[in-house]
Amino acid sequence: MKARRLTRLKDYNYSQSGYYFVTICTKNREQCFGKIEDEKMVLNNYGKIAKEFWSEIPLHFEHVKIDEFRIMPNHVHGILNIEDNGVGNAYMRSLRDRTKMLLSRIVQQYKSSVTRKINSIQNEFNFGWQNSFYDHVIRNERSLDNLRRYTQNNPLRWELDIENRKNVRMSHVKGYRDYYKDIVEGCR
Repeated sequence: MKARRLTRLKDYNYSQSGYYFVTICTKNREQCFGKIEDEKMVLNNYGKIAKEFWSEIPLHFEHVKIDEFRIMPNHVHGILNIEDNGVGNAYMRSLRDRTKMLLSRIVQQYKSSVTRKINSIQNEFNFGWQNSFYDHVIRNERSLDNLRRYTQNNPLRWELDIENRKNVRMSHVKGYRDYYKDIVEGCR
């Protein structure tokens, strides 16, 4: 069995305060949340559920604020701000188990809530997510601005998006890290 590549920064505390860019994809990149029409995202009922649950993240995590986010046909982009909560150091003991860090807990809860709600509505449709998620620790204002702009304009670039199933070959040629590195540095 192929070993899974770790996508998190080694020895980084994903519970500490800061901004984080997150991308979460549906299983097999199925377009479950709606479609792009005239360069705008048109949410279907499942997309509305995904949007509602993302908007509710601060209700479940007291020291977390949502920034820019976008529901796309088969993925979610979002910027989360973990505020100084005084417990970040407590999570340092969990560095070996990244699933216990705050960012992973937020994404896990979001994914499971959306999955339960969608699957409770439609019996013959078995909604799911890809394992794990992509993250980027935002380290400066320029990167934050670039990622906000990218997230806002994502529907305009759907034809070129790495998550668009039509571009599946592109995702093998240029991986997530390189693709988003260009965005963070303002090259896209």
